[in-house]
Formats: sequence, structure tokens, C-alpha cells
Amino acid sequence: MTDKVTLSPLTLDLTKALRGVRVADNQVMFSGQPSEVIDNPDPDLDIHVIQFDRQVVGMFRIDRRYHDRYPFAQAGTLGLRTFLIDQKMQGHGIATACCKQLRNYLTNHYPRATAVFLTVNLSNPAARKVYLAGGFVDTGDQWPHGDAGPQNILSLDLIA
Repeated sequence: MTDKVTLSPLTLDLTKALRGVRVADNQVMFSGQPSEVIDNPDPDLDIHVIQFDRQVVGMFRIDRRYHDRYPFAQAGTLGLRTFLIDQKMQGHGIATACCKQLRNYLTNHYPRATAVFLTVNLSNPAARKVYLAGGFVDTGDQWPHGDAGPQNILSLDLIA
């Protein structure tokens, strides 16, 4: 599975395909839709595309200033945000395969970063399970100020 899943920065040629990715209605509160992210870019967040068999099936953003926004993240760390897989492609192990590639991928694209943090809503145990299976570690702490409620804080070391 991992060899069929590839990650890359968003390019102009992939933008149209990413606009076609749809998140299930019950998951929009956690991630939003890709078109919202494309139409409202943030200069501190880089969009990356998830492909399965060369088909765009998802995305995530890397927040280079995560440590400025969240007190639990240290300087030199990144934030993983807006991680999503198209509703028709969920349940095939794509998200887990993506997470397993993140350490190498992020080290190549952000060589000075020491770790990546994320928050996952307490009411989204399926996502938490994916992140843990992909190598993230639960810090044991919670962020109480999530848009959709309290969240677990997870991290992935980028330096061995």
C-alpha cells in the first residue's frame, strides 16, 4: 500500500484535482473542504497533496508557525493541519500509509524541523487511531480550545 501512496507539494496542475476531493458531511467540522483551503490561502501554511495510484485523494497542510500559535509546540517544530482523505477513498489504509511516510517526507521538505505536532478532536477516535498507527505518539496532554471541542495532542519526532 505504501508504495501506491505518494506525497507532494500542491502544484498548479494538481489544484483542479484537489478541488474534486470531498470530505463527508460529518467530517467537515474537523477539516473543512479542500476548496476552502485553496480559495483562502495562508502564507504560513503549505498545502501538500496525497495521491493513491497517481490519483489525488487527499491533502494536508504544514503550519510553519505552529509553535507561535500553540503554546505546547516548541520553536523548530511544525504543525500538521487539515489532514483529509476523500470520502470515497477512506477505509483503504491511505491515511495510515501517508502518516508512515511523513517522517521522511517532512525531513526532506523541512530539514530544520525537529518534530511535527497535531491536535485531533476527542470525538474523532478513528482519526486518532490512524495517526497512532502511522507513528505519531499521544503526548498525554489535551488542547481545550479546538473549534469542534477538546483535542488530544500528538507528535512525531523528525530527528532520529
